[in-house]
Amino acid sequence: MITSVPPAAIFIIGAFLIPFLKGKLKTAYLLLLPIIAIINLLNLSEGTSWIVGFLDYNLIFCRVDKLSMVFGYIFVIMGFLGTLYGIHVKEGGHHLAVFLYVGSSLGVVFSGDLFSLFIFWEIMAFASTFLIWYKKDKRALKAGLRYLLVHTFGGTCLLAGIMMYLYTTGSLEFSFIGINGIASRLIFLGFIINAAIPPLHAWLPDAYPESTVTGTVILSIFTTKTAVYVLARAFPGTEILIFLGAIMTVFPIFYAVIENDTRRVLAYSLIEQVGFMIVGIGIGTELSLNGAVSHAFCNILFEGLLFMCTGAVLYVTGTSKCTELGGLYRTMPITLMLCLVGAASISAFPLFTGFVSKSMVIQAAADGHMFIIWLALLFASAGVFHYAGIKIPYFIFFAEDSGKRPDEPPFNMLLSMGIVAFLCILIGIFPGVLYRILPYPVDFVPYTSGHVLSQLQLLFFAGLAFLFLITYGFYPKEERSTNLDTDWFYRKAGRGFMWFCNHPAAKFNMWIDQAFLKGARGFIWFCRNPIPTLGLWMDTAFVMFYNGFIWFSENPVSILVSGFYGGLHLAFAMVSKGLLKISSAIEKARDRAEKQRVFYKELIEHGPPGGDARSISSDLFIAFIVFAVFLVYLAIRYFL
Repeated sequence: MITSVPPAAIFIIGAFLIPFLKGKLKTAYLLLLPIIAIINLLNLSEGTSWIVGFLDYNLIFCRVDKLSMVFGYIFVIMGFLGTLYGIHVKEGGHHLAVFLYVGSSLGVVFSGDLFSLFIFWEIMAFASTFLIWYKKDKRALKAGLRYLLVHTFGGTCLLAGIMMYLYTTGSLEFSFIGINGIASRLIFLGFIINAAIPPLHAWLPDAYPESTVTGTVILSIFTTKTAVYVLARAFPGTEILIFLGAIMTVFPIFYAVIENDTRRVLAYSLIEQVGFMIVGIGIGTELSLNGAVSHAFCNILFEGLLFMCTGAVLYVTGTSKCTELGGLYRTMPITLMLCLVGAASISAFPLFTGFVSKSMVIQAAADGHMFIIWLALLFASAGVFHYAGIKIPYFIFFAEDSGKRPDEPPFNMLLSMGIVAFLCILIGIFPGVLYRILPYPVDFVPYTSGHVLSQLQLLFFAGLAFLFLITYGFYPKEERSTNLDTDWFYRKAGRGFMWFCNHPAAKFNMWIDQAFLKGARGFIWFCRNPIPTLGLWMDTAFVMFYNGFIWFSENPVSILVSGFYGGLHLAFAMVSKGLLKISSAIEKARDRAEKQRVFYKELIEHGPPGGDARSISSDLFIAFIVFAVFLVYLAIRYFL
């Protein structure tokens, strides 16, 4: 029977009391809350609980199984140690952001449905942004803004994918999804952005080093690991993750080697280590998934320890750049020793955490006969020893003496780092402590003679190569520089977009506003003065027409047009003249016809000119007599 509350609730609800507390009470509260969360977590039983109805669906806020518990354990542990590390921070808002960030990360891990997962996913993004902004300088402000934009884009893809997935499947259950359609691809894209998979990785080395000392430590723990968790649950065995993960393990080496800022070196290191986890998820076997999950657990410890050490150095010296450090072993021996534990762990030295987790993924690649992938992982193992195992301790504590003589960091920092270092060694010596909580039964023995010897040989030759390069001057010099990464593209695109918004778009918008305002004023004035307005409009139209005509007349092109129209007018004139002639001829003909009509009318009525009707009748009578006599003459002559 489950009687505990969702782990997320303890941090999220508890966070809102922090601003009201002060002094020792606040310190005690900040440390007590993670301890309560740990006790609550230990009392959780497998199954689902805290199910809330939403529309026609169930939101599951506490789904407990082995996979979620592994991440739950390490998240609450580091929630406590991270709080202890930064307990000296006075700003209550900073602690509020930390607790919201930790709580929302736990919310993602224990969510049983996609909708509640998305809600916690977004809280996580905004809370982590405030951790960056709390450094309160211009670089942090800009980096935080870029970080927020990238994660907002990822969250939008995730939400779109969830909506489409709900439409196609009718389910919000968060379990295996696999890549089988546009919905799953959008969800996958939202997840891999948080995992910093290239080329979508640049937000990590851009933003994390710009956060506060404590903020960078906290950031290194949660965002990428929640991405690893959701990929392990929803996309295990996805083949493309193998290749993406292999790329992640190799390319950050080159950036880390030439990078001057130690916290930025570790940011690239974080990407590389997540690459091992992504490869393990992509392979998808029980061994590889155990390797991915266990390496996430161990990476949180040793990567967090290294970020703590570089943060402590930054805290006491004011800088984290290799060119400004060196010789600190004289006054910071404890920090040096703790840093070496972290360096040995990330380099996978036997008896340290990295050795018992990273080798599981490498072995899984070998078992799958993935020679290229296996070779890339070996190369990455040697590379990380270069820049994280040797470069970080060497340039901070040895190398050329910077003249700085700072004291050790505050006790709470040392205590937190000491506990993390202890856990790194404990798990390295007794890997069964970790193996027992992994999702699948572990059939892997890290401490075989062959494995130990091959790893020592790899580290030995990697160290020898570093010694050779640094002795003969082939190792890249540490110098102030800005290394271009894929963030260059969206930085440039962002500036171009802002220029477009601030200039053409803003001017067009202003023009639209002014035109609308003038139109509105004109309309109001017209309503008050309609007749003068019409008169003014007509005058204006006439003046505009007149001006246009003048311009048209003076324009060379219009002259040609005028010539054409002149010819056209001449043709019209000629045609008109012809038509007038025809019309005149018709009129004359009509007059002649009228005269003839009058003439024949008079002829009929009055006879021909010079006689009358009676004389005409007598003439006809005489003619008739003559004609009759002539006929008689012809008849007589015929018969006689």
